Parts: sequence; structure tokens; C-alpha cells
Amino acid sequence: MDTSSRVVILSAVRTPIGTFNGSLSSMAAHELGAVVVREALARARVPPAEVSEVLLGQVLTAAQGQNPARQAAMGAGVPYTVPATSINMLCGSGLRSVVMGYQAIKMEDASVVVCGGQESMSCAPHSVHMRNGTKMGSASLVDTMMVDGLTDAFHNCHMGITAENIVKKWNITRAQQDAFAAKSQQKVEESQKSGHFDQEIVPVLVPGKKGPTEVKVDEFPRVGTTVEALARLRPCFITDGSGSVTAGNSSGINDGAAAVVLARESEAKQRGLEAMAHIVAWAQAGVDPTIMGTGPIPAVKAALKKAEWSIDEVDLWELNEAFAAQSVAVVTELGLDPEKVNISGGAIALGHPIGASGARVLVTLLHSMARLNKKRGVAALCIGGGMGIALCVARP
Repeated sequence: MDTSSRVVILSAVRTPIGTFNGSLSSMAAHELGAVVVREALARARVPPAEVSEVLLGQVLTAAQGQNPARQAAMGAGVPYTVPATSINMLCGSGLRSVVMGYQAIKMEDASVVVCGGQESMSCAPHSVHMRNGTKMGSASLVDTMMVDGLTDAFHNCHMGITAENIVKKWNITRAQQDAFAAKSQQKVEESQKSGHFDQEIVPVLVPGKKGPTEVKVDEFPRVGTTVEALARLRPCFITDGSGSVTAGNSSGINDGAAAVVLARESEAKQRGLEAMAHIVAWAQAGVDPTIMGTGPIPAVKAALKKAEWSIDEVDLWELNEAFAAQSVAVVTELGLDPEKVNISGGAIALGHPIGASGARVLVTLLHSMARLNKKRGVAALCIGGGMGIALCVARP
């Protein structure tokens, strides 16, 4: 079979994920993006001047300067002659950028594309609209992180409420959520101890008055988390006694970036480059925004249909853990083997820098497949506003 037109992934990297106002909080999203773009190209052995385009997801762009993807590309040493585009599909941004790179190469509009995502939730500003002044009363500040990233635009509710809606619709218990969350923390703890993330993480040098500080480990995980400890936390979105979604069984508010380098397989062979995997298929879907966390269900089904794979033929799944509630619903509804899902833990423990997470789950999937010599993998995310996205990748 002629595979020369296939789109392959040459490299995949991410930064450590920082906590909200934590070790990476002094760096703008584009500065984190520059770190991964530079490293992804170095690992792929592609000179920056030979890149066709840079595509980076970012959700929180208020007051971050023109086109943060372009800023990241230039910061990584990509020349002025190479265009860059910022993409906002909320939590799906980082993976949608990969899809757009894939499409550009398939259409022969590009030969090598850097794709990924970047986010500094810590740097999202508060804002106030003052164009016409204020004749009377106070002018309130708006938290752009909350409004642009974490609040449903159609029902004016926090994403956590959409998780509570799933709890009710799918009859998911608090115990199920806490068990899933504890397992995620425990898997991440074991993965960190075993060095499973070492290959995918590129250290970040954070400038400081006394010189740069190297950050090379995810700082959001809570070591020693147990179901018993999680059970003591109070629900934070519905507080009348009927809620069950807590800070402990939800993903975090975080900073980070991730990137991959895509190329046509013929281009990679011509350059003598070895691919990590090739893209087989992808799909996106829309769902009711009030249960946005179920978006991966139709997206995965559609992607698998395009790939002509069955559920059982997939070796590994990386599903973004926005909330334990939606994760349990997705795993249950699709009939997935839990032992194949997020084998190194997920966003509940690692964190969820929203514009970067789509690329982050793909990066982790690719490195897990390589480490365990697995052939087929699927990365998928739910998306605020009621959507889902999924990508199928395969190794030789």
C-alpha cells in the first residue's frame, strides 16, 4: 500500500503543567509556547525556516498581544516568513490545531506544520468596558478566565454545573467520581516515580531576579490522595446538599503548553526522519451545551467509523479528564476498558491548561504508545459550549 501521502507525527513535547499562580505563572502563554515549538522542531530535526506554518490553540487571549501563536513561533526562532495562526475551540483548541495541520498537509498546502496549544490561566486579566464611560455607579471588573474559559455562553453557568447535569442524567454517584479521581492521582504519582513523563516533558527556565529557575516536573498532582480524603471535600458548584462535583474530582486551573510536528510521510522519508505515528482519522461532534462533557461520545464513535476500527482494536485511550463525572459517563457509554484509559493518569491530577490540553493528551498518548509498543491510540476531549473532538493515531 502506498503510504507516501499519510500525515505523520515527527515529535511530541510538552512543558510541565504549572498550578494556578504557581511556578509558571510569571510566563505568558506565548513564552511557554515558544519553549515547546523550539523543542519539537529540534527533536524532529527540522530547521525552523523549513516550517510551512505554525498553528497553536489558545483560549484566553485578552490583552495578550496580537496573535499569540505568531509570538510563540517567533520566540522559538521561526522566521518572519513562516505564518502562524491562533485557534480557539476552547478545550479542543490544541487538538483542533493538529487536525488543521493534518488537513493543510493532506491538501498539499503545507509540507511541515507545527501544531499544539498554549495557555496561561494565571495570566488571564480582569477587564472592564469603559469606552463610553460610567455616568453613575460602579464599574465592575470581569474575570476573563471565568467568562471566556469556564462559563457556558448559552446558559451562563460554570462548567462544573454541566458536570452536575451529567451526574443526574447518568446516575453517577459521588463514590464513582471520587474513585475515578483518586485513581487518576495514583496513576500520575506512579508515573512520576517511574519517569514515564520524562521523555515528553521539556524543562522550562523561568526568569527570576536571582537567575532562572528550572521547572521540569508537573506541580499540580496531589501525592498520597485517597478516596477517603476526597470524600471529605464539599461540593463546590451545587451547595444545597444535592451536589457531588468537588475541587478534588475536577480538573485544575493551570498553565502549560504542548506541541507536535507534522509532515507528509514522503517528506519525512526524504529527510531521513522516523515518525512516532501517523494520523488515521479524526472527528468532531456537537452535543447539548448543558452536558458538554459527553462530547467525546459521538466524536469518538465518528472517528472510529472513519478509521474503520472497533472499540476493542484500540490499545490506548487518552481522554481529557475535565471532570470525573463526565469521564465516568464517557468510559461507561462507550464501553471502554478502564485499564486502557489514561494509563498514566489525566487532567484531574495533571491539570487542564485549557488551550493546551488537546495537544497535551496527544503528546502523552504518543509517548505511552511508544513506551509500551502499542499500535493504535485515540485522543479525545469534551469542549465547552457542547462539543467533542477525537483523533486516531497508529504506529507501525
